[in-house]
Amino acid sequence: MSEINPLNSQDLVIGQMSKMGHEQILFCNDEATGLKAIIAVHNTVLGPALGGTRMWMYSSEAEALNDVLRLSRGMTYKNSISGLNLGGGKAVIIGDARSMKSEALFRRFGKFVNSLAGKYITAEDVGINPQDMNWVSMETKHVVGLPGKSGDPSPVTAYGTYMGMKACAKQQFGSDSLEGKVVAVQGVGHVGVYLVKHLANEGAKVFITDIHEETLKRVSSTYGATVVSPDDIYDVPMDIYAPCALGATVNDDTLSRLSCSIIAGAANNQLKEESKHGVEVMKKGIIYAPDFTINAGGVINCFSEVQGLSSEWALQ
Repeated sequence: MSEINPLNSQDLVIGQMSKMGHEQILFCNDEATGLKAIIAVHNTVLGPALGGTRMWMYSSEAEALNDVLRLSRGMTYKNSISGLNLGGGKAVIIGDARSMKSEALFRRFGKFVNSLAGKYITAEDVGINPQDMNWVSMETKHVVGLPGKSGDPSPVTAYGTYMGMKACAKQQFGSDSLEGKVVAVQGVGHVGVYLVKHLANEGAKVFITDIHEETLKRVSSTYGATVVSPDDIYDVPMDIYAPCALGATVNDDTLSRLSCSIIAGAANNQLKEESKHGVEVMKKGIIYAPDFTINAGGVINCFSEVQGLSSEWALQ
């Protein structure tokens, strides 16, 4: 294995931090538990940085770093535009959420969160559930989304996405009704499944895809959604595309295939290249609901826990 050039390594990390305006990055490693994680604090001007922890099997550490930098920056925008007294941060744990979880791993992660002394507050994100956060909370008080308190933020994220989708429909179609509208939901995990429920209850025609077959079968049988393969979701004749999985799905390839007139989903960083694909979406006459606005329900719910506000306040 070739040695890493220290200068190039510094350029990779410090250079990216400078370009995106980050304050701090904490790299976490613990051999005993197998924990490999990165915590990124983007901005704390408005308050402590709040953002969830994502557990994903990244193909490389560089990919994980790029993801946590983009996600934490998005949290700054999300908290600011939602009027919350919070900054932006995010954490990623490199690993398979279905096979690598343990109490020891999450408690060790909690110690790393605690070492930031309240500068970063964590919660659930992709691959993480309230039990995981319970383990984290054994080592730090800087965690929200706990059972018995505000709980899993996913249903509130989905509700906000659903209401945002209706707002887009009113602008594009003249009515906020989604009855009869064709909606393609990419990803039916924690948030996507609740969004499908809202859409089905309103009478929308829903197409779904996901990388987990058993999840697709369950959601399809429960809500009558039509299953398509992950690659075919972009070719469905649709009114609304709802990306609810990982980011960068609005790109050169997909924009030439999407037939929708609205993009409104819960995923973060939906545009692969913001300055390029944001313009392309506009040129095509598509209404794009900025991801950090439409998916802010979860963090609003977490903020209600931080401030001791009611769940009714969060939904309103």
